[in-house]
Amino acid sequence: MESQESQDATDGTDLQRAFICASFNQDTTSLSVGTKTGYRLFSVTAVDKLDCIHEGVECPDVYIVERLFSSSLVVVVSLSMPRRMNVYHFKKGTEICNYSYSNNILSVRLNRQRLVVCLEESVYIHNIKDMKLLKTLLNTPTNPTGLCALSVNHSNSYLAYPGSATIGEITVYDANNLSTLTLIQAHDSPLAALTFNGSGTKLASASEKGTVIRVFSVPEGQRLFEFRRGMKRYVSISSLSFSADAQFLCASSNTETVHIFKLEQHSPSQDEESPTWSAYMGKMFTAASTYLPTQVSDMMHQDRAFATVRLNMFGLKNISALATIQKLPRLLVASSDGCLYIYNVDPQDGGECVLIQKHRLFDSSEEQVEQKEEENAEDDSPQPASQSYAATVALASTPPSSTTLMGYSEEAGAQKGEVIPEHEFAEGPVCLDDENEFPPFGNQSN
Repeated sequence: MESQESQDATDGTDLQRAFICASFNQDTTSLSVGTKTGYRLFSVTAVDKLDCIHEGVECPDVYIVERLFSSSLVVVVSLSMPRRMNVYHFKKGTEICNYSYSNNILSVRLNRQRLVVCLEESVYIHNIKDMKLLKTLLNTPTNPTGLCALSVNHSNSYLAYPGSATIGEITVYDANNLSTLTLIQAHDSPLAALTFNGSGTKLASASEKGTVIRVFSVPEGQRLFEFRRGMKRYVSISSLSFSADAQFLCASSNTETVHIFKLEQHSPSQDEESPTWSAYMGKMFTAASTYLPTQVSDMMHQDRAFATVRLNMFGLKNISALATIQKLPRLLVASSDGCLYIYNVDPQDGGECVLIQKHRLFDSSEEQVEQKEEENAEDDSPQPASQSYAATVALASTPPSSTTLMGYSEEAGAQKGEVIPEHEFAEGPVCLDDENEFPPFGNQSN
């Protein structure tokens, strides 16, 4: 038994060495993983199997990889060139285009209408139909993690990003009409996580404290729900995700627990129809809260988690998402231990979710081979450890290289790189040849 645990620990270390980043696509049907050798795209439409549909080796050490729904368009950023965004048609194996920016790229978001690139103090909005730069938002509040969210509903293309570096203010921007919609005073502390629901009508947020999660209406900015993740300790929220029907919201952090909240309004009439002891006490608390300080009153009105997941890990970076797989609600957790965990969710009673499948994202044997190759390549001098994503984004600004940023200007915002001549993009709008997966641009309807 001890030898098996030791082997699992060794394999886990190897897997973490290969894993750099992970993201789910807009409808949670695909998982993208950045690795030391490139990136991988997985289909997550079944519980029992995890198909790797593509492995890209165009560039190593990928720390950002985003796929557009189930289309062939994938955006990649590498640690070797953190200021350059490469857009690929992975089924054809061709590069659509690349853009270079004045500083390291911290995050990329996309829907069928817009592609958004976030730097520490600026945001760039591209038209995804032809990749032209439409708008540059300069001198935005310092955003060292590149926190932003883009509505997957391209008919509104709402963009949310921090409106302040010191408090939890959210700027909601209309990326279609290129104008600011509203400012939301969401938290007292700086923001740590943001996400829209599928239709772009709700926006969830969490602060650096990680104790309270709030949901607002969009574009009005009215507070709709408030959930308490915990009170004992501050945590770092790593991901927020709505279910497709926006009835549930999950939150994962650097702790061992993933919380799932249910978005439901408590009807007073139901309490009157069923005068239970809990309903009576609820009314008493509500009445009493009007005489208490605001902070105490708010705490009494916050809902707790509807369902939870206890992970067998602590302190590892992970992202979670709610999905419907084979007609049943599931919770997906992709962890930096190199695994994807799938849990059943009871939409009626909630409670503790049950782990039903664990998939390895990497084959441990290939990691062992890679490790041996690296050991053979090492000389007597000490070698620096591979840079993590966090280390990369924390780097001080370095002088731009002439090959990537020559001719850059703040007026232009970003410099467009070489476009592969053979590709359709050279003569017109991007065409992915995926009519069933990605509607042709000319036939898109709002």
